[in-house]
Amino acid sequence: MNRQILHIDMNNCFASIEMKLRPELRGIPLVVSASHDGRHGIVLAKSEEAKIFNIKTAEPIWMAKKRCKDLKIVEPHYDEYKKHSIWAREIYYSYTNQVEPFSLDEAWLDITGSTKLFGTPLEIANTIRQRIKDELGITVSVGLSFNKIFAKLASDIARPDSVNEIRKDNFKQIVWPMKISNMMGIGQASVKKLNEAGIFSLGDIAKTKREELEKILGSHGEKIWDQVNGLDNSEVKDFHHLDPIKSISHGRTFIENLDSKEEIRYVFHRLAQKVSRRLIEENLEAMGVQISVKDKDLKQESFQKILDYSSFSSIVLRDTALDLFENYKWDKSIRFLELRAINLTKDSNVQTNFLADFKDEDKKSKLDKAIFNLQNNFGKDMVKLGYSPDLDERYGDEKFER
Repeated sequence: MNRQILHIDMNNCFASIEMKLRPELRGIPLVVSASHDGRHGIVLAKSEEAKIFNIKTAEPIWMAKKRCKDLKIVEPHYDEYKKHSIWAREIYYSYTNQVEPFSLDEAWLDITGSTKLFGTPLEIANTIRQRIKDELGITVSVGLSFNKIFAKLASDIARPDSVNEIRKDNFKQIVWPMKISNMMGIGQASVKKLNEAGIFSLGDIAKTKREELEKILGSHGEKIWDQVNGLDNSEVKDFHHLDPIKSISHGRTFIENLDSKEEIRYVFHRLAQKVSRRLIEENLEAMGVQISVKDKDLKQESFQKILDYSSFSSIVLRDTALDLFENYKWDKSIRFLELRAINLTKDSNVQTNFLADFKDEDKKSKLDKAIFNLQNNFGKDMVKLGYSPDLDERYGDEKFER
């Protein structure tokens, strides 16, 4: 039996919801950004009218305004975006329990078993599209295909408020002429390697021998070959599926770039607290720490370190992040920082590691656990692992791109 997979993508999600909430914004070029002064910040989302000016997601606001001097900057309302995402999924679940969110505004649906109840795959796709429009007041692009990869590709090339289908009998004509970068899972580094080998289109990949692709990209090359030849068999995960947590991270993009070690230390202090709380919630400890740093020109570098012992302590996470930051050659202001707990485990090895001063580490962990319990019982503002009131005031939430 041919599988019937939908990929649904809310068109210009954040911008569309803002226009729904404020109809006077319709028809004008606008972007969503937490830019308080209209200069700093990055583009989180853009309207169709803004796309005409070639404005791109994640580019700096000042650059977008150079392309469109009348660009409207709108503050984000994440609570509204989350509500609309939940409402959309409620509609999806009325057709199938196999719904796999890909992001706040995207999801796959396996409707193979739904056709006897709700009609043909195209009828189901169009019904969902129309319900989202009528009930949520926004539009979606729907891709329909026989696997997840092509369903996503079909929605990517679909017009707003439409359904696009890629079938087994026409995928070669539609997919193979496309650029390599059009397909999900092929990043810039892979594109560069493939281009250097004379491979420029998805059809070029399909016609290259699998073993050649493996030489170029390793095991990832074989996976890509299967995908472009229509052999992807990955399942749409159902409602009850939970992937094992491989890492826990928090990162922030800043409205004002960071220029001092004092600011860097403070931000890692705050990020470590957030990661520590998540680790405690999931009953996990980290055996490693990774940081990512992006400068004002959006050049990014990452560093990581394996710990001598597992820990969920925010102090351990922060201090390790700061040690890793010493490897960064800092010659430009910093735009983004991320702290990631990696190599997660449920089995603490602090007590069995005789090389570590585990008594000191145990104290640090107990402090975080005590703060976690107090915050859960009395609210997150009841108690915090402090840094200094002065730094809280100078470098608080207003410096973050939300």
